[in-house]
Amino acid sequence: MNSRNFALFAVFMVQLLYGLNYTFAKFIINEGFIKTFGLTLVRVGGATILFWIFGFFFKKEKIDNKDYFTFFLGAVFGVGLNMLLFLKGLELTSPIHASVIVTITPILILVLSSFFLSEKITKLKIIGVFLGFCGGILLTLLGKSTRVADNVILGNTFIFLNAIAYSIYIIIIKKLTAKYHPFTFIKWLFLFGFFLVLPFGYTEVTEIQLDTFTPYVWYSVVFVVVGATFLTYVLNPLALRSLKASTVGVFIYLQPVIAGVFAIVMGVDIVSPVKLIAMFLIFSGVYLVTKKPKVSA
Repeated sequence: MNSRNFALFAVFMVQLLYGLNYTFAKFIINEGFIKTFGLTLVRVGGATILFWIFGFFFKKEKIDNKDYFTFFLGAVFGVGLNMLLFLKGLELTSPIHASVIVTITPILILVLSSFFLSEKITKLKIIGVFLGFCGGILLTLLGKSTRVADNVILGNTFIFLNAIAYSIYIIIIKKLTAKYHPFTFIKWLFLFGFFLVLPFGYTEVTEIQLDTFTPYVWYSVVFVVVGATFLTYVLNPLALRSLKASTVGVFIYLQPVIAGVFAIVMGVDIVSPVKLIAMFLIFSGVYLVTKKPKVSA
């Protein structure tokens, strides 16, 4: 498997894990096993421990002092704001709505990449983004979920702000991915992020009652920490090494598809023509954006 194919596989796995995470995380929060900010702290704290443990197995790299500030900025947008806003928004809205709203992220990344990374915006990318965006809008306007939400408008707003924070994070770490091994900067990213979310989640973590956890709850928590955090934050930088930030970003269009299919499997949503059409548009958009342009002779 060449580097580009591996990168495409890695970024697909990221979206698969994120797509499943909507249902697992919302289950933990809405069933009252762990409150929102408490789960954020557990998620960041658990991943931080894993990153530092695995970091010892890789060659130690010297970090330029000026890059520590970049690590901190990445932690603010990619860990602190990103995760706090995401889980709080997910608490108040449905997995389907949340996953669809994040489809605005590729648009934000595409614009930011053209300004800050000087990435060329091709016609295929524009068409692909447009098709994916149409699919996302179709799901938003006509798609329905059987999940009960507490405050959809506020929850959707938090998810939208989360998308902005995540887009900025992708732009910030793009240059770091070429300079350092993923474990080198991610372990620092999460260490900074842990102290950022600690004040928000400490009290709620102390209220966790482990004796109420069933095997499914434990599985859900492990998935959120290991699958949707540890693995995704390792695979994303690996993908960014071989793909443009805008290409990685457009894969987020897969999240509504994955989240929707999983919700249907779990019995919390139903198949409809609208969803099938939206999924077709989204997959078409991803294909066009990831299609390698022909090199002219």
